[in-house]
Amino acid sequence: MVVEEREVAPTLGGSTGALTPSVFPSMLLAAGFGTRLGVLSELRAKALIPMGDAPLLVHLVERLRRAGAGPMVINAHHRADQVRGYAKLLGLEVSEEPSILGTAGGLHKAGAFLGPGDVLVWNGDILADLDASALVQAHGEGLATLAVSATEGQGNVGLDGAGRIVRLRGETVAAGETWRANFLGVHVVGGWLRGRLPETGCLVGDVYLPVLRAGGVLCGYDYRGAWWDLGTAATYLEANLAWLKARGLEAWVAADARVGDGVRLKGAVVGAGAVVNADLDRVVVWPGVRVNEALCGAIAAGVTVRVG
Repeated sequence: MVVEEREVAPTLGGSTGALTPSVFPSMLLAAGFGTRLGVLSELRAKALIPMGDAPLLVHLVERLRRAGAGPMVINAHHRADQVRGYAKLLGLEVSEEPSILGTAGGLHKAGAFLGPGDVLVWNGDILADLDASALVQAHGEGLATLAVSATEGQGNVGLDGAGRIVRLRGETVAAGETWRANFLGVHVVGGWLRGRLPETGCLVGDVYLPVLRAGGVLCGYDYRGAWWDLGTAATYLEANLAWLKARGLEAWVAADARVGDGVRLKGAVVGAGAVVNADLDRVVVWPGVRVNEALCGAIAAGVTVRVG
């Protein structure tokens, strides 16, 4: 346990260096192996998988900068060379981890880049239209504020009527649950907690849960928009199809990709330098990949991953 029970009063806020919505430091978590993506994560770091017209990381950085993010750091372990290369192009600082440190350990190690105080943390496989500046403003001076999406199912978060978290990861820590939600993997971690982070460990299991057990208050930010956890092939494909739909497109083909005469594309995203010689229905083709057979519900990444 990182935080001893005697350290946390039930209503403790304790933020030091509270953020302002106009400028805030942020960290993108991208060190993980992306094991749920299977063979796809062997080819690319999970934050760099193609998403619509650009790697996922590009979309995340653009969203954060539009919202006012200042200093921005990304951690790296799996496929660190790939992450390092894109980080340089995007102007990000890189916190490399020779061994996986976990979400809490990763944030602790990146402290030299981020400075003291509160920080916005965003999982590198989460895509959402969440307004990061609104989340920062809602956080105020609390211990931590987690972006959550209400669900009709059990969800992994339970909240009371005031938006305080009373259940997390299957453990009820207080009475009064009135609504259920899922944690997006996007949150503001307060400066008080940052000063107590372990060198290795998980923010949820090794920091948030001990704080809640000790009577500390963590809050939820009610996000009502669409979001995708791109950690599986199925949700990754779903997110690309939603990207097309949002733009009113039947298909998107990169300018230097080639599509054969008479080939029909429906719900297809074709990356830069790809060559398509067969019909595609709900397919993402990664940059530089050649497709010579008709595909339906798949990711063509040099290897073909079929979905559903």
